[in-house]
Amino acid sequence: MENQTFSADIISIEGLKVSPQSSIPAFILLLLIYIFIMVSNIGLVVLITMERSLHQPMYLLFCNMSINDAFGATSIIPRLLGDVFTPITERYIHYIDCVVQAFASHFHAGTSHTVLMIMAFDRYVAICNPLRYATIMTNRMVVKLSSGAWVAAFISVAILLGLTIRLTRCRQVIFNPYCDNASLFKLSCQNLLINHIYGLGSAVVILGSSLGSIALTYLRITIMCLRSKNKTLNSKALQTCATHLTVYIIMLVTSFTPMIMHRRPEWADSGKVASVMFVVVSPALNPIIYGLQCTQLRQKILSVFHGNKVMDGKSFTKEKTFHE
Repeated sequence: MENQTFSADIISIEGLKVSPQSSIPAFILLLLIYIFIMVSNIGLVVLITMERSLHQPMYLLFCNMSINDAFGATSIIPRLLGDVFTPITERYIHYIDCVVQAFASHFHAGTSHTVLMIMAFDRYVAICNPLRYATIMTNRMVVKLSSGAWVAAFISVAILLGLTIRLTRCRQVIFNPYCDNASLFKLSCQNLLINHIYGLGSAVVILGSSLGSIALTYLRITIMCLRSKNKTLNSKALQTCATHLTVYIIMLVTSFTPMIMHRRPEWADSGKVASVMFVVVSPALNPIIYGLQCTQLRQKILSVFHGNKVMDGKSFTKEKTFHE
C-alpha cells in the first residue's frame, strides 16, 4: 500500500484528538479565541485607518502584523472548529485545499518574521536617528518596506510549495492538525532531498535574517541608550523595544515548541496542540501587548469606549426627556 501511487484527490487528515466529552468545551474555547483574534486585530486596523493622528509609520506597520495575524488564524482555526465534532476516521480534505492551507500557514509564518524585521528597523531609526526619522520613514518608505515584507515571504513559500506539489503521492494520511509543507511532501515516496535542502535553507535564511537584524538593531539601540544621559528618551526607548521584543519572543517560542515536541514520540499529541499555538497565542496576545504598551494607541482605544458610553448616556437622557 505504501508503494502504490494514489490518483485520488482526497486525503485523510488526523487533526486534533478530542474526546467526545471534551468536544463542546474545546469548540467553545477555540471559537471564543478566534472571535477575539478577529475582533481585536481587525478592530485595531480599522481604528488606525480611521484615526488620522495614528497615521504614523509605527502604527501603519503594526497594521501589517494585525492583518497577517487575522489571516493566519483564519487559515487554520475555522477548519479545526469544523473537525472537532467529526470522528478522526471521517476527517478528509481535498488535496488542493490542503495545498492552499499549507501555503497560507507558511506564508503567515514567513510574514511574521519579515514584518517584525521592518518594525525593528523603524524603532532603530526612531531611537538612533530621531532628527532624520521623518525624512527616512516617509509614507513611500513604509509602503516599500511593507510590500517587501509580504513579497519576500510570498516568493519563498511559493517556491517551497512548488517543489512539493510536483511530487507524486503514495500515501493518503496527514497526521498533523492542519496541512503544512512537511505533511504534504511526506505523502510522496520520491526522493525528497531537494525539498529538505530548500526547506531547511529557507528556514535558516528567514530565521537567521530576523534574529540577526533584530539582535543588531537592539545592540545599536542599547549602545545609544548607554551613551545617552537623557532618562526620558531611554525610558521611551525601553518601553517600545520591550513591547517589540516581547512579541518577537512569543512568536519564536510558539513556533519552536512544536518542532521540539514532535521529536519525542511520547509527546506526539501534545505536539499537535502546540503546533496550533502559533496561530492562537501570538495573534491573540499581539493586539493586547501593543494596545496596552503604546500610549497613544491605548488612549484612542479608551476614548472609543468612553465615547460610546457618553453617547449611550446622551441617548438615555433624550429618551427620558421625550417620555416625560
